[in-house]
Amino acid sequence: MKGKEVRELSAVELNNKLAELKAELFNLRFQLAINQLENPTRIKAVKKDIARVKTVIRANELKGEH
Repeated sequence: MKGKEVRELSAVELNNKLAELKAELFNLRFQLAINQLENPTRIKAVKKDIARVKTVIRANELKGEH
């Protein structure tokens, strides 16, 4: 997911995307623990996507405060 795509989402969509990514990360970690994870680099990518979404959410909060 690109940063530009994330910035175009609404606040509700951002929160939904964040919940979806956190669930995916949980499932990936679970698969890693039981040695069924096919693509370990996916964990890193999901973490970066979570960070992007959180960054945009925080930036939107700061815009709304001023």
